[in-house]
Amino acid sequence: MTDPAKLAVLRVLVVEDEMMVSMLIEDMLSDLGCSVIGPASRLDEAIELAKTSDIDCAVLDVNLGGQPIFPLADLLRERGRPFAFATGYGDAGVREIDKGTPVLQKPFREGDLARVLEELHAKVS
Repeated sequence: MTDPAKLAVLRVLVVEDEMMVSMLIEDMLSDLGCSVIGPASRLDEAIELAKTSDIDCAVLDVNLGGQPIFPLADLLRERGRPFAFATGYGDAGVREIDKGTPVLQKPFREGDLARVLEELHAKVS
């Protein structure tokens, strides 16, 4: 069962290149009480937000217009910020080093996002 109080403190970086999907994720996060950082639709923009914004965790589209998100995943890992991938490829879309990272299979529901955010929150605390 999701604890809304836990999620309400999270500042979540959203990285998604599809505008409608990005808006849906933002709405879900807002409904869950999270603060949305971004969204970013380009890798350079996402990296800049990750470097300059106070974030707790991130939801990352694996593929931004043909560009892999992995440089940002590496940066977040170096900074100790947990993240989840959002992808239509499932686990097959992530690198070996990223195995074990939560994956939201697109399309996903708010309950799926809440479950993953609770997992990320446990890593932030």
